[in-house]
Amino acid sequence: MEKHFDPNNIETKWYQTWENQGYFKPQNNDAEPYSIMIPPPNVTGSLHMGHAFQDTIMDTLIRYNRMQGKDTLWQPGTDHAGIATQMVVERQLAAKGLSRHDLGRDKFIDKIWEWKEESGGTITKQLRRMGASPDWSRERFTMDEGLSNAVKEVFVRLYEEDLIYRGKRLVNWDPVLHTAVSDLEVISEEEQGNLWHLRYPLTDGSGYLVVATTRPETMLGDQAVAVHPDDERYQHLVGQTITLPLVNREIPIIADDYVDKEFGTGCVKITPAHDFNDYEMGKRHNLELLNILTIDAAINENAPEKYQGLDRFEARKQIIADFEELGLLDSIKPHTLMVPRGDRSHSVIEPFLTDQWYVAVEELAKPAIDAVKNGDIQFVPKNWENTYFEWMNNIQDWCISRQIWWGHRIPAWYDDNGNVYVGRDENEVRQKHNIDASVSLRQDDDVLDTWFSSALWTFSTLGWPEQTPELAKFHPTSTLVTGFDIIFFWVARMIMMTLKFTGEVPFKTVYVHGLVRDGEGQKMSKSKGNVLDPIDLIDGIELEDLVSKRTYGMMQPEKAAKIEKATRKQFADGIPAYGTDAIRFTFASLASTGRDIRFDLNRAEGYRNFCNKLWNATRYVLMNTEGYDTGVDESLAIELSLADRWIISRLQEVETEVAKHFDSYRFDLAANTLYEFTWNEYCDWYLELAKPVLNSDNSSDAAKRGTRRTLVRVLEAMLRLLHPIVPFITEEAWQAVAPLAGKNADTIMLQAYPQADSRKIDTAAVAELEWVKQFIVGVRKIRSEMDIAPSKALPVLLAGLNEQDQTWLSNNQLYLQSLAKLESITVLENEADAPESAVALVGEMKVLIPMAGLIDKEAELARLNKEITKLQGEIKRLSGKLSNEGFVAKAPAQVVETERKKLSDYQTALTNLEAQYEKIQQL
Repeated sequence: MEKHFDPNNIETKWYQTWENQGYFKPQNNDAEPYSIMIPPPNVTGSLHMGHAFQDTIMDTLIRYNRMQGKDTLWQPGTDHAGIATQMVVERQLAAKGLSRHDLGRDKFIDKIWEWKEESGGTITKQLRRMGASPDWSRERFTMDEGLSNAVKEVFVRLYEEDLIYRGKRLVNWDPVLHTAVSDLEVISEEEQGNLWHLRYPLTDGSGYLVVATTRPETMLGDQAVAVHPDDERYQHLVGQTITLPLVNREIPIIADDYVDKEFGTGCVKITPAHDFNDYEMGKRHNLELLNILTIDAAINENAPEKYQGLDRFEARKQIIADFEELGLLDSIKPHTLMVPRGDRSHSVIEPFLTDQWYVAVEELAKPAIDAVKNGDIQFVPKNWENTYFEWMNNIQDWCISRQIWWGHRIPAWYDDNGNVYVGRDENEVRQKHNIDASVSLRQDDDVLDTWFSSALWTFSTLGWPEQTPELAKFHPTSTLVTGFDIIFFWVARMIMMTLKFTGEVPFKTVYVHGLVRDGEGQKMSKSKGNVLDPIDLIDGIELEDLVSKRTYGMMQPEKAAKIEKATRKQFADGIPAYGTDAIRFTFASLASTGRDIRFDLNRAEGYRNFCNKLWNATRYVLMNTEGYDTGVDESLAIELSLADRWIISRLQEVETEVAKHFDSYRFDLAANTLYEFTWNEYCDWYLELAKPVLNSDNSSDAAKRGTRRTLVRVLEAMLRLLHPIVPFITEEAWQAVAPLAGKNADTIMLQAYPQADSRKIDTAAVAELEWVKQFIVGVRKIRSEMDIAPSKALPVLLAGLNEQDQTWLSNNQLYLQSLAKLESITVLENEADAPESAVALVGEMKVLIPMAGLIDKEAELARLNKEITKLQGEIKRLSGKLSNEGFVAKAPAQVVETERKKLSDYQTALTNLEAQYEKIQQL
């Protein structure tokens, strides 16, 4: 092994080997199956922190189950991402002065396929960099032929059962993209606007009602004014009418429990065709649905001529001006509101009345609810079941049509009379309905919502509707790993569709993880300069490259400047290279049951240090075992030291603990257990405890053989334990260690995951070794507190020994003298005979180190007093700063929190120094 750990030298090499050798494919047809379907990332996408976290968890599960001997399938694939992909190619055409309409539908679709072949594999390349081990030979795409056939099959069957229908309803409409969009594609953000109070005259001339609105332009389509039925101010007006200003249309005053008496004036304008809540109220009161917008969100022919053709915001200005001129503008008040914008176009989304295709989901929802209630599907953590039930019990029919060209075109055809026919293709339609070839048929221009094909993902990727061997073996899949934000959009729909078409649940467990945020718990956003690219974390990136990557030419200069400033502040020294394993370990350590995942670069640095520690420990073991007898020949006698028996025993306990954590999806606890065992017990303690045996001339060949065997066998098992989380470093190290442990195989990937052997647990050895550790730690603590050089050999006096202490002392002189660096060990008959000493406790036994000649008491007290005075000054300064209300109120929260952390650290340090001062003073 190389002297220094360099991830770049091993990651590409091993990944290519694994993939080329076919290790990612199912290996054993006779074994128990274990399968995961990757949540298909957008074909336009690139790896972000959420992907990297999620894929690390999936790969850890796959590698863990593969090593347990299960026949594993991790099914990869990408989603065609209808709107996103179409926008990418449309931008390319726009750069050439063309639009998709210039090409026509067929040629435009050809262009998208060309782009997909050339540039659509970015994210799959990045997944390889993360060490993901899916069966790439089975990679699927939601627009490939097999999945397209599955989509058509499902659509036709649902239509034939009257579970798909076409109807005119209110949808989220993007006026730039000219399509309906799902709730997930609508980003509602807080913005500053106004609340306009408008006067609506009563038709009988007796006065007016004042209504408040944030969208005055929609008043052109008002159909009623609503009040609460218990509102005494307006009860006498219910049933009367107002005359709608500018339109001169009489509309009724109605009573509805939905109205909040306390908000505004208690009067609400009702526009059923342009507001989702108004739409529901309109249905309750049989109000007309009057659409007053075009697909571009301009005013249409249903409004007075004066406003027709005006953009909605231009119309707003004109309407307000006209109300003011008529004396009907009551007031304008600043108002903070949530504005819905399209995540792709950034335009304000409009509730819009259009003809769309829908899935009637009530019948599909019932078995999907039961599947979770009866335990066929389990959510981890379990509390996410409540979120699932809340949505499923209030589910609305699903709008599945989109007015774009890229996607699965709806398999419906129309004749010249408007009759609709549904079939898998036009030939089937003509045969089924006896339609002569002379009759012209036109296919529906709309495509299906991307989530429709994704809902079939667990079974369509395995070959359905064909009954393939893969479908029989790997379905239902074992685990779904997903974020909580798509429980509604994807998880629930997969459950409904899969139960409907396979009679099986799609997966047995849904592991729901949180969203990755920065170290301060803030959402990652470009404007904050806190967005991290996982590949940058793996490879490292210089500050200037990071700035240029984040602020590119198409961006508005003001926005680019803001992002550049935030980036320079956040990453003044750029981002160092951490390597894949360190990033994966960081993700695993953060995979708790919480809603948020705080990614802190300090933790990534800590796990990079862990990888270095493991690398150096492996090199040390190799230097002390290569070319020596490591006990491979089991016929030769071995003798196990106390340390050998202790580390072997602890290994069994760790194996049990890690398996329990993996099986309960507590990756954070598994990572922490492995970290503690590797760093603290194996590297820091066992390697040191092995030295006295290996280096002593008094050690027998059997003892040295036993220690060398333990060194390599525990390390080899430890590498297998770690492999699912940190695959690259463990493979490289295992290749060197395995032969010394008597193993000859091509890869660690296909080795058995370690399982505990209770017969190897030696509780007596664990107890005795813990006593040894306490003894050594006690001496080291005194050294540290008294500032005694580590190289200085110390005399130790012992008092208060019981019989057990006497035995363990006798057994472990070599360990104690070597690791605690002792000159001598003397047992006192009477503690009163001890000179002035520093004391440490090991149980009830006292470990005393005489101070005479070891420290200059007065000089040490003076040094400590100087440090104490300095800390007291810092604490006073920070306390004053944090008690300043102006500073706390005006400074960024991150700065205030940093100062509070400093104060806490200083106070802890002061407490420790004062205790040390008092201890030395008493000597």
